[in-house]
Amino acid sequence: MNRLSACLITLNEEHNLPRALASLAGIADEIVVVDSGSTDRTEQIAREHGAVFYSRAWTNYADQKNFAAARAQHDWVLSLDADEELSTALQTSLLDWKKHEPESSVCEMARKTWYLGAWIKHSGWYPDFQRRLYRRDAAQFSGIIHESLKFEGLPGRLNGDLLHYTVRSFAEHESNVERYTTLAARQMFEAGKRSWRGAMWLATPWSWFQNFFLRGGFLDGYRGALIAQMAARSVRLKYAKLGKLIEADHNKPGVGA
Repeated sequence: MNRLSACLITLNEEHNLPRALASLAGIADEIVVVDSGSTDRTEQIAREHGAVFYSRAWTNYADQKNFAAARAQHDWVLSLDADEELSTALQTSLLDWKKHEPESSVCEMARKTWYLGAWIKHSGWYPDFQRRLYRRDAAQFSGIIHESLKFEGLPGRLNGDLLHYTVRSFAEHESNVERYTTLAARQMFEAGKRSWRGAMWLATPWSWFQNFFLRGGFLDGYRGALIAQMAARSVRLKYAKLGKLIEADHNKPGVGA
């Protein structure tokens, strides 16, 4: 039987963590939690569920997840966010997977998101396949934001949904957009991207059209409209912030002189 370590990274997740850990009962042979400075009951909750708990200063998502995997006892890792849980169907798939020799070093699963009181079934948010089950000697996370597994070959696929309980309010959604676009702009700047005006004005309306019409956002009602609106806003802010970074760099003493 394949032995499985579930790995989570946390920061003040007392609201979400009990649900995530409860869904791992009978599935994970070990739970590893890497925390970046919680001041709530996160550590207590993790230990109550039998998790091995580590504290590590925050660097970025990929680093934290790779650190957790490195501390696991088993080579097979299931990476789970604190605001996610395994559906009953996904639990069944994982139990079946544990009984057989894996055909792939990485497996993906569909993720379904709960947003403002309902499951989102379109808008580019579903099925939103996530690659979360992997052999740590064959894959690792990379990327400052929107981290993803880097590996060779094709992933397998598990039945059942990974349930994602995302933002609890629209204000929280707005706050997340502000934070992620700042990180995204910095990442683009450090990668050498210097063109931003055309992308901001062209990609913003395209993002809205793509999410609301092409990806069926209108079928999710007003929630789909909000998702399309915020996706477009993310694009606009990302490039606007990149423009500010470029301008600030150009105006440094000695630059362009």
